[in-house]
Amino acid sequence: MRLSIAELDAMVAEAIVDAYGEHEQLAAFQAVIEDRLALPFTTVVLGIPVTITALQEQPGSGIAALCRHGRHAQTIGILDLPLPDPAPEGWVWVEAYRHWTS
Repeated sequence: MRLSIAELDAMVAEAIVDAYGEHEQLAAFQAVIEDRLALPFTTVVLGIPVTITALQEQPGSGIAALCRHGRHAQTIGILDLPLPDPAPEGWVWVEAYRHWTS
């Protein structure tokens, strides 16, 4: 589902309505995405299926996804994740976050 610029702008405004400054706005976006993105979900990173089990703030990188494959785990910036097919419920908030960062 492609969202219009107006729809993305409205989602950004909703996410950061009470947040002041970039750090608070980032925290607000993380809270919204954690509330609305269905976890866990699976995507493919470098040809390997990984399960996204949690989100966390990664200093200097914004919101990161905790990716697991077997006993291995690594955080990857959520904006660097390939769009899963089908997209998990709430993925539109990741797109709104992408819009906010651009």
